[in-house]
Amino acid sequence: MSVIDTALNQIKSLHPYTPGKPVEELERELGITDSIKLASNENPLGCSPRVQEVIEHQLSEVSLYPDANAYYLKQALAKNLGVETHQLTMGNGSNDVLDLIARTFLTSGKEAVFSEFAFIIYPLVTQACGAKARISKALPRQSAQAYGHNLEGMLEQINENTAVVFIANPNNPTGTWVEKADLLNFIEAVPEHIAVVIDEAYFEYVNVPDYPDSTTWLNQFNNLIVTRTFSKIYGLAGLRLGYAISSPEISDLLNRVRQPFNANLLALSAAKASLEDSAFVEQSIQVNTQGLSDLKQYCSDKGLFYIPSAGNFLTVEFGSRTSDLYQKLLNKGIIVRPLGNYQLHDFLRISIGTPDQMQRLYDSLSEIL
Repeated sequence: MSVIDTALNQIKSLHPYTPGKPVEELERELGITDSIKLASNENPLGCSPRVQEVIEHQLSEVSLYPDANAYYLKQALAKNLGVETHQLTMGNGSNDVLDLIARTFLTSGKEAVFSEFAFIIYPLVTQACGAKARISKALPRQSAQAYGHNLEGMLEQINENTAVVFIANPNNPTGTWVEKADLLNFIEAVPEHIAVVIDEAYFEYVNVPDYPDSTTWLNQFNNLIVTRTFSKIYGLAGLRLGYAISSPEISDLLNRVRQPFNANLLALSAAKASLEDSAFVEQSIQVNTQGLSDLKQYCSDKGLFYIPSAGNFLTVEFGSRTSDLYQKLLNKGIIVRPLGNYQLHDFLRISIGTPDQMQRLYDSLSEIL
């Protein structure tokens, strides 16, 4: 018997996460240059100039361990969010925080509930813990939130074994969202011994009516956990930093599971600097709002169906030509995201880029189509 044979069955049957294709890989494979990536929902403006200054200043200190308790960042975050520092848990990206939550509350015999087409990390962390996933059928295509969360269906999946419920708002990869009254009613209906996780990775980008800030409900629900990230609007995806906001009691549990120094020195300093540059955030919002509107208009003009989105991306249906279109865009140096791993085989997810990048996409799409 080998060491592989003794590995846990739930680990051996896991399908690893498939990231968006890196620019360097595409250019190496095809021998091309000047490629653009519209695949991973990154901020096309990069990060705040303040972040670059802070990183340059901190380079001389990379031989030192970071502050394991993230004191200064937590102070800034707590002020920004209107919470207490002991309600915060830092992670190596919000994916790490989601894994912490799973390892804290899920084990063999326990179950997690989430929606069909929800963020793929939810089934990964659930299976890795030996727990069972109960997946609620998404809303139908003809609904206002096509392929989005069916909250009534999710409530029906809850039983005596349920330990965690995951909701991404907005959801990745669909971009759909849950409105304030509906989400509040849902949380009220979930038994208080079950952790309710509201994943708000795209929170800062949202510009739709009745979208809730779930952190305002933390004092009302002790079982509520809200996760956010510095990877999206703040442009720090390469530094990997996310966080959870919860009751102090849940934060204490998560921090017991959290690995020491899981947030690196540069990430902590960069995140604090990014919170101080509201002008950069506002510029990022403006670029995304206009870019998303333009992409929706392009799809409408071309007769292309798209899923409603409140994030910094749009998921567009191309039908039987999806795979061929994806490859042809790669040949033109444009990387978008196929969604076969979500069982959305006829769709491509397109991140919002700069105006020049989006025009290049439109020109290439029009030529191919």
